[in-house]
Amino acid sequence: MRKQSRDAKLDTIDRALLEVLQIDARLTNQELAERVHLSPSACLRRVKALEEKGVIAGYVALIDPKTVGRHGTSYTIVNLEKLTRSTMEVFEQAIRDVPEIHDCFYVAGTNDYLLRFTYRDAEDLEHFHSHVLSSLPGVTRSNSMLVLRTVKKTTALPID
Repeated sequence: MRKQSRDAKLDTIDRALLEVLQIDARLTNQELAERVHLSPSACLRRVKALEEKGVIAGYVALIDPKTVGRHGTSYTIVNLEKLTRSTMEVFEQAIRDVPEIHDCFYVAGTNDYLLRFTYRDAEDLEHFHSHVLSSLPGVTRSNSMLVLRTVKKTTALPID
């Protein structure tokens, strides 16, 4: 079982491992060990420890949305009618059940949530707004921003 860790203590080698893995997690242990100047056994021990601490949360394949027909990205601000614990819980559970929504953030400020979803075309976008967003419990208002061009996108975190 993986432990959740807040502000894990990382040394120089841990940071180097994380920086390399964020660029290419498909490296063999041998290749990773060579890049960070460790023996393969020490490298494997270090990576396993980072996984067990929860620093490495998982490994994924990043898919280019356009190659699977998702040509548009929308960031949508959502406001709830009432911001009570029960309303939030019902809304958040409903969000978890919508596969089109990739991210949902509870935010501070004048808005309640920020959603990110991808869509195929204008018809798909309209369907999402008129059927998915409008059916989410407690939603009183939404405002979408459609991405015209991506200037920068990274999954890599700075490792200080």
